[in-house]
Amino acid sequence: CVCVCVCVCVCVCSACQMDLQTAIQETQCALNLVLNNKFSEALDLLKPWWRDSMYHALGYSSILVMQATMTFEHRDIQTAMATIKEALHTCQRKTESNITSSRKSLCCVCVFAEEMHAEICYAECLLQKATLTFVQVRNFCCCFHLFDENMISFIKGGIKIRTSYQIYKILRLLEFIGFSGNRGFGLSQLREGASSHSLRSILCALTLLFYHTYVSLILGTGEGNLVEAEALLEPYQHKYPKGSIILFYSARIATLRGNFEKARARYEECISSQQEWKQIHHLCYWELMWTHSYQQEWQQAYRYADLLCKESRWSKAIYVYQKAAILSMMSEEEVKKTGENIVELFRSVCLHI
Repeated sequence: CVCVCVCVCVCVCSACQMDLQTAIQETQCALNLVLNNKFSEALDLLKPWWRDSMYHALGYSSILVMQATMTFEHRDIQTAMATIKEALHTCQRKTESNITSSRKSLCCVCVFAEEMHAEICYAECLLQKATLTFVQVRNFCCCFHLFDENMISFIKGGIKIRTSYQIYKILRLLEFIGFSGNRGFGLSQLREGASSHSLRSILCALTLLFYHTYVSLILGTGEGNLVEAEALLEPYQHKYPKGSIILFYSARIATLRGNFEKARARYEECISSQQEWKQIHHLCYWELMWTHSYQQEWQQAYRYADLLCKESRWSKAIYVYQKAAILSMMSEEEVKKTGENIVELFRSVCLHI
């Protein structure tokens, strides 16, 4: 059954402030709305307080950052970046105001608790800003590629050199203050968070799902723990049966299990579950293209590769290359029906890099 969130209406005046507990509850409601494909409703719920409440700011900016990373639209990226910067200011103001309040208060336990929440929200906002900065730079390079190829090469090279030194410095600093790049420990912390019943438990679960179904396979660190992935997903399948994100991971696990028929049915269900964020459709198209390719169903695979070329802005070069590669596996008669020129498609790949 669909989870229905009932949020308490708060009478607002100029002197009123959003209390911490209510802020967490409303952010949880917004998260439930997102997982039920009600993205606009989630934004509407958080928007009135996003400049004053740290959790509203975090939730509001998180949704916009998620949207920007999927669309790669310049306008979405700029909006999300402006929002995340404002969210950082909101968290910082909460920290500073709490320090002032604690000096004036004899009992400052609650004040310190709120300050800790502000620090956590601030850190999460910084992580999102880093992600969005990467998307912003990539989008900048794509936009101006034809304008000045040498300039873009210079920028890309400069960023890579700068990052190589910066990462080393950051790792040395983190090791000095007690943090280390221990994957096992990181996964155990995520498992602990996923098993809790807090605001961030679903986020920990989704991170683990992404690790087991993508990261461990793409980076070659292992085959992924599908048993754990299925166990993590199971309670959310009951709670959000029509949620596009949940349906997508269910389909992805079926793909990795080799159950392509079940996977395709889930991807199609994911596509039909919502029409607001078309970018989720593009994720499904990508996976559907591969499930058909695995079974040498080239015409169906071409259909989804062609849809990605026409609709998605994520990576035109990869989409065009995949389409050309799939067409190469089809008969001459089938290729003629598509009206495509395989040689020209391969030649055009470099134009989209």
